Amino acid sequence: MFWTSYLLAVLALILAWPVPVLLSRAQWPARSPFTAMVLWQAIALAGGLSMIGAMLVYGLEPIGDNLIAGLKSLAGMVFNNEPTTELGFWHLFALSAAALLTAHLVFTLLLTYYKIERQRRRHRELLALLASPSDDGPGTVVINHDSPVAYCLPGGARSVTVLSDGLMAALEPAELRAVLIHENAHLSQRHDLLLWAFAAWRQALPWFPTTRLAQTAVNSLIEMLADDVALRTESKGTLIKAIAIVASGSSQPALGGQVPRGQVSHGQAFSGSQELAGGQGLSVGGAVVEGNAVSATGGADSPRTTASRVSRLLSPKPPLPKPVRVMVLLASALLLAVPTALLIVPGLLG
Repeated sequence: MFWTSYLLAVLALILAWPVPVLLSRAQWPARSPFTAMVLWQAIALAGGLSMIGAMLVYGLEPIGDNLIAGLKSLAGMVFNNEPTTELGFWHLFALSAAALLTAHLVFTLLLTYYKIERQRRRHRELLALLASPSDDGPGTVVINHDSPVAYCLPGGARSVTVLSDGLMAALEPAELRAVLIHENAHLSQRHDLLLWAFAAWRQALPWFPTTRLAQTAVNSLIEMLADDVALRTESKGTLIKAIAIVASGSSQPALGGQVPRGQVSHGQAFSGSQELAGGQGLSVGGAVVEGNAVSATGGADSPRTTASRVSRLLSPKPPLPKPVRVMVLLASALLLAVPTALLIVPGLLG
């Protein structure tokens, strides 16, 4: 397992820095956001698996010829009080680091989910008091606010799209349909799960620059995916105008109140009135984003993302050719298959 641990470590380093940096600077993801989204997920999963796997395999190397044998020997040491003399200091250190990192990632994922659910519950309570049902369809409510505001609050059967009076007064019927389709796309495609995973990854490893790059890229890609759904029935001009009107809205909270540092998003806002990470606090729909905090009412969009969306619509480029998309998807599958095979196939590299 000696070479396996080093190969996994090299793969983890590559996926932790050069690959995310290059992908975040690439122009092609805007042409095929779904393909890029799959690749980002593969990079995150394969990177984490390689990082933990490298430490685990290195730590088990003296007591097993493969991962399964090593884990069995380790279990015997732990549960049967067998001596650990075969394990040196660095092997024990690697095993401890692998266990701590795994626990940290899982704990942060669960803690992030808890914060999200708590904020959603509080926000639903506010909406129950301040919002009224909309005539635009079930699951849509209207809040009394002059600024154009639109966002969705995921929650399975309790999912809701929130519009403001100001938005409905400012938009033409076709533009309002585009907004509703966009928000419903976020809900139906469960973009909140992607935001949850990447927000948790960043919260777990905030000192890791690539976690910020990944989260920013995913935020942008889900907006593009929702835009593409809206474009199936509405024109580009209609969607661009709707984005511009919502982006021009005031930054005053629609429901009042602020969110302290460390809170996490649980929905998506239609247009760029919020920053997901860094910068000054901005607000929409009753939440403020400060520093590394993330909006409580769902803004996955930022001014930079809004500019990218509008630029993409004004100067459209053809999607990636199908063979290229297939190659990227195969590469994504390979990224997951390689560390998995190295870990579970006995004696693959010795």
